[in-house]
Amino acid sequence: MTEAKTIDVSAIDAIDVHTHVHTSIHDAPEPADGGSFAAMADYFKAGSVQKFTVPMIAEYYRERNMAAIVFGVDSMHVSGREQNPGNEEIAEQAALHGDVLIPFASIDPHRGAAGVREARRLIEEYGVRGFKFHPTTQGFYPNDRMAYPLYEVIAEHGLTALFHTGQTGAGAGTPGGGGLRLKYSNPMHVDDVAADFPDLRIILAHPSFPWQDEALAVAMHKPRVHIDLSGWSPKYFPPQLVQYANTLLKDKVLFGSDFPMITPERWMADFDKIGIKDEVRPKILKENAARLFGLTGKSS
Repeated sequence: MTEAKTIDVSAIDAIDVHTHVHTSIHDAPEPADGGSFAAMADYFKAGSVQKFTVPMIAEYYRERNMAAIVFGVDSMHVSGREQNPGNEEIAEQAALHGDVLIPFASIDPHRGAAGVREARRLIEEYGVRGFKFHPTTQGFYPNDRMAYPLYEVIAEHGLTALFHTGQTGAGAGTPGGGGLRLKYSNPMHVDDVAADFPDLRIILAHPSFPWQDEALAVAMHKPRVHIDLSGWSPKYFPPQLVQYANTLLKDKVLFGSDFPMITPERWMADFDKIGIKDEVRPKILKENAARLFGLTGKSS
């Protein structure tokens, strides 16, 4: 595999820690106006949303002088469909655009021992830097011991586990919510993971509605737990999230958009209006993520 390029932190303005790859470089172009993808776009009030390949995301962020973390979601157990594009393609393509992209992988914990072996292979052979978990679409509680062997591999390699928390656009507005259950994504279930794996770097993704206070409590209590601000326009952030981001958690809050459902332009325009302190803004937009991922020579 081609050795990944290096992100020059001094040359970028921000690091988006939450972007989704929805289509493979091998897929024929398809309209984004039907099915679950369109339902999610409607939930986000995003209009007609294009599906992006990894190279398309790289070009998009390069043009905006930003870097980004890219991943898919493996929800085979619930959806019955293999992740597309797969983890290998995402990692290979991100390596080709390593000046702006950081690859994460996603493995459904229900894959058991085979998933653990795959995680190790993706780390050692493909250079992935973390793993995305979506408890609601994967149908598991983060503190289910079934997932612990995966966490062990991630912690062993000093990488990051990113957990979706709170409500989700997946299945929103469809009959029965598409059969997806919100209960799995309460951030308090991740508190057990942080306690049992004290060296594991964890990101709680999104304002964790309706469990925002729980997420703040976990991030305050567990030194290696961070919060990303993706999936919501900042103008809808709960007041306590803004307060903690400005003060006690100013070194542990990260910029994330949830691209392509929310663009960095839309997110930034609203972020400018919520009263973030001038000295905190660069921490959230870039410095905290750069430190977390060792892009400045130090990690936490």
